[in-house]
Amino acid sequence: MKKNQTNRKPRLCLVSSSGGHWEQLQKLKPLIDKYEGCLVTEKTQFPADAQYFMIQTDLKDKLMIPKMIVNSCRAIRVWIKEKPDFIITTGTLVAYPFYLMAVLFKKKFVFIETFGRANMPTVAGRLMEKHSDLFIVQWESQVKHYKKAIYGGCLY
Repeated sequence: MKKNQTNRKPRLCLVSSSGGHWEQLQKLKPLIDKYEGCLVTEKTQFPADAQYFMIQTDLKDKLMIPKMIVNSCRAIRVWIKEKPDFIITTGTLVAYPFYLMAVLFKKKFVFIETFGRANMPTVAGRLMEKHSDLFIVQWESQVKHYKKAIYGGCLY
């Protein structure tokens, strides 16, 4: 390892969709102050304290594929500029390009399952669990739905 890299603080990228996922992720904002990094969310009508914004989409959106292509291009730009060591997310599709890059570039990926799902797995959780380095659920009842899940308690 190069000498200048040994003293570098880990860089974090906190990414989630808007709404409740974003509210939960905001509880981890002190990590950005302690280390270095950025916040990424979807652009909506509501203001968000993030450095980067993605297009809002979901699985039922007819334009989901083109929007995900645009979001992937934006995610690549964020990745190049920020050079994250850790991706931490509370989900959903907006985090998927970051997940793929974390796997590709062998960076740490932390998934925190949403508080809003106590009794069933989410699509995002099922997709991103396989290569997550840490998979945290906020309800003890969620542990049974995932192989790698650990109960971490509530972010709120």
